[in-house]
Amino acid sequence: MSFEPCQIAGEEATDNPTDLVAEYNIVEIFHSVQGEGFRSGIPHVFIRLGKCNLRCEWCDTNFDEYTPMKAIDILGEVLNYPCKNIVFTGGEPMLNDLWPLSRLFHRRGYHLSIESNGTVEIPDGLLDWICISPKDQLYPNVRLKQRHGDELKCVYVGQPLDMYSELKAGFDHHYLQPCYDEQASIEENGRSFALTEQVVKENPGWRLSLQTHKWMGIL
Repeated sequence: MSFEPCQIAGEEATDNPTDLVAEYNIVEIFHSVQGEGFRSGIPHVFIRLGKCNLRCEWCDTNFDEYTPMKAIDILGEVLNYPCKNIVFTGGEPMLNDLWPLSRLFHRRGYHLSIESNGTVEIPDGLLDWICISPKDQLYPNVRLKQRHGDELKCVYVGQPLDMYSELKAGFDHHYLQPCYDEQASIEENGRSFALTEQVVKENPGWRLSLQTHKWMGIL
């Protein structure tokens, strides 16, 4: 597969061949609208990577089923979409070396976001938007290594919010998100939404995040 040369500072640039053959375990690649958090409503291309170092009871992704893909093929698929925003998600995307994809996409003017559990430190310059969703409400003994970023998004399952008091200082935006259980009834999920809304109202500094894409029935 070949691509038109990129322009950097008015000069023709070529991709590093090593970057193009870097391999990733891909669950899916799809074009949709971000449905939660600060960038909600903005179209993105989602690159969902396989494998995770945690197994959260509410996870809605089968991250153990994936297809190996080279970066050149990932790039080719993403270029089919009229969208310059990318989200790396998972699984846990930071279990992968994202530098090859970062270089390939940044060279083409893409904005790169990540949704990570924060257990792997994210190098400076790798990404443009960092959303950390810590899972220490389920894994209190797992050390959170990424303690700064743009967005802190916590799934609320009744945990005390003071557990995030120090962590909040490293992030610009703070969200609580109801735990949406696809196996639960509408009534059960409704109670979870109402409880999270009440907690947000009682705790200034937090904002409510809803998974609007699930309400709309889209990816």
